[in-house]
Parts: sequence; structure tokens; C-alpha cells
Amino acid sequence: PNLVLFSSLSPPPPAAIPTCCSDLPSSSSLLRLSRTVMAAAPRIAFTRPSSIPAKFATPRRSLPQQSFSPAVGRGLLARSSVLSSGFRSDGAAYISGVRTHVAAVEQAITGEAQKLEAPVVIITGASRGIGKAIALTLGKAGCKVLVNYARSSKEAEEVSKEIEAFGGQAITFGGDVSKEADVETMIKTAVDAWGTVDILVNNAGITRDTLLMRMKKTQWQEVIDLNLTGVFLCTQAAAKIMLKKKKGRIINIASVVGLVGNAGQANYSAAKAGVIGFTKTVAKEYASRNINVNAVAPGFIASDMTAKLGEEIEKKILEIIPLGKYGQPEEVAGLVEFLALNPASSYITGQVIIKYRHVI
Repeated sequence: PNLVLFSSLSPPPPAAIPTCCSDLPSSSSLLRLSRTVMAAAPRIAFTRPSSIPAKFATPRRSLPQQSFSPAVGRGLLARSSVLSSGFRSDGAAYISGVRTHVAAVEQAITGEAQKLEAPVVIITGASRGIGKAIALTLGKAGCKVLVNYARSSKEAEEVSKEIEAFGGQAITFGGDVSKEADVETMIKTAVDAWGTVDILVNNAGITRDTLLMRMKKTQWQEVIDLNLTGVFLCTQAAAKIMLKKKKGRIINIASVVGLVGNAGQANYSAAKAGVIGFTKTVAKEYASRNINVNAVAPGFIASDMTAKLGEEIEKKILEIIPLGKYGQPEEVAGLVEFLALNPASSYITGQVIIKYRHVI
């Protein structure tokens, strides 16, 4: 068969291609040619006849077998076989290495993109109880969490460290959400750290329980300022960022007593009822800007407060709970996670979702 050898450096001139038997080189010339070919093997490109330029593809007779030395023929075939197998093995290894490298780069880029796209969440009153459970749940879900606290700095730092322990990002901020300056600084802290605010969870709250006849004005005002005015200030500040993006989620932690009342909690019930009315109104105002606003109204949830109740009071409380038990902070946190992150909640706004409701 015809064996056409082209140098990778330059194509042979037409005159170099034999066209008849008289032009064929001698055996000694072929031997010299084969040695030259083997010496220049790394630069040789074996080109199929179909890819020969048209001007070189002139008709020619097949070379007679006797014009080749058998030893030379075997040497050429053996050399080409070694080169071919070497090219295959080295090429496969190279391609495999490239693919591995590309996969590693893609994985790194994906990881960085996920970090950049992780929702930024501000949770007020997140150092313990329901707020802590919400912070941990959203942190584990991949959110960047600002853990707000008023006085419990040690507990807040522990929450932050726990989020970071399983690969999340968290920062703590000490501030009173009933004070406008503290709220503005808190929002700025989140924006400086992560560039935006995607989700706000208004959870901070206090109680100053006593019967109305004994309630002092300061006890009333403290609860209203933190539990209701704090929700107003935080929502107003965070919404400024969400309105620009036309996207956001706001979840307010209300209480079932805001719906049914509770003896000895006139201040707390009034504040939580205010949060419910506030939630429904703001949801209507911000719906056109793709901002969902909802409230969660827990019943009695196991906490530091319920742990301090006497046995007799606790028995009376459990009697009016249909399930006959306290709720757990993690159960409330799961509902908040759904409202904050799940695409299935995108059509829910202006709603009050009750957890472990009393019999009305």
C-alpha cells in the first residue's frame, strides 16, 4: 500500500512524490530514509489519504513490495506501532488529568457561588429559646445569620460558633431593637458584612406579667416598646433594602395570646395583637414588590419562662392545650424555615400561622 509521510514542519514538494517505477529510490536510499524517519519520529504526522491536499493527490502506481527491505518494513511498522500506543496512553492520561482539573475548578466555583448566593438573615432575640432555634435551623440551611441579642452576649456567641461549626456563616450584634439608632446600626452591620438583607425574623420580646390593676406604666411601655415598636423599626429599616431588590421575606413571631388574650398579660397580649395587625397591613403594602410578610403565633413553647412555672400553673396550662404538651422551639423554627426559604411559601403572605393553639 501507499505510505505517505509528511513532516510536521513542512509538506513535501510535488516533485518528491514518485509517479512511476523509474522514480523509485533504491533499497539503500530507503534504509537511509527509514533511519531519518525514526530519528524525526516525534515530529512526524501520519496523514490519511483523505486529508492530502488536492495538488499533491496525483495518481501514482502502487509501490512494488520487493522495493522495500523486509527488515526496514518491519522496523517502520514496529516504530509506528510503539508511537501509536504511546500516543494513546499518554493522550488518555493527559485528557483524564484535564478532566479532573476542570471538575475541581467547577466544584470550587460552585462552592463560591453558593456562598455568594446564600440568603442573609437577621434574627432579633436570637441568643436563646425560639430565636436560637431559628438561628441554628437557618444557619444549617445555608443562610448567613446575624444573631442579635440585647444582654446575653455569651449565649449569642455560642449560637454563632455553633453555626460556624457546621460550615455556616454568622456574626453577633448586641443592640436594643426598641431604639432606632441600634436598629440602623444592626442593618448596616449585615450589609457591610454580606452586602444585603434577604430575610428578617422579628423574634425579640419580653414579658412583664401582672394583673392590669397592678400593672405600672413602665411595665406596659417596656413591653410595647420592644415587642411592637421594635418590630416596626426593624421592618421599616430592612424593607428599605428589600424594596430596592424587589424581593424579601419578613416573619414576625407573634403569640396565640394576641388572638385569645391571657389573664395577667394585658401588655403582652396587646403588643402581640398589634404585631398581627401590623403583619397583615405591611403584607398588603409590600406585596407588589415581591416581599412576603407573615406571622407565626406559637402557643406555650418549652423555654426558660415555662421552666419557672409552678406545677399547679403548668397543669392548668396543659389542660387547655389540645395536644396536652408544650411545643418545642425547633418545631417553630421549622415553620419559620418554610416561610423564609421554601419556594412553596412564595404565595403565602399576610397570614398568621398558629402553633399549638389553645381551645377557643
